[in-house]
Amino acid sequence: MNTPKELRYSKEHEWVKEEGGKVRIGITDFAQSELGDIVFVELPEVGDEVTVDDSFGSVESVKTVSELYSPVSGKVVEVNEDLNDNPEFVNESPYEKAWMIVVELSDSSEVDNLMTAEQYEELVKED
Repeated sequence: MNTPKELRYSKEHEWVKEEGGKVRIGITDFAQSELGDIVFVELPEVGDEVTVDDSFGSVESVKTVSELYSPVSGKVVEVNEDLNDNPEFVNESPYEKAWMIVVELSDSSEVDNLMTAEQYEELVKED
């Protein structure tokens, strides 16, 4: 399992990369491996508001549909349109090509509540 040390993680298996007042969000390598082959990704629109722990979209695999939960609150300023035509990026490259949204934070302290890579790896081991 690939768990980049510079990212933060949610208990719902999303990763967060801080980018100066904004964060880039996707799902973890563990999450994509549990879901199996991703066939469709539903994401919000630019300008939509997301709220911590609320659903902001979903990923559909050959096995199931899984909600995506926002690890932070704020405004969506960018959406990865490449996932419309290439949902398999989620399986192939969860941290590079398959980022999902960029959010302008309404409260930057929310990032501090997320897990470190070490804490996330512990959580996954317990599951």
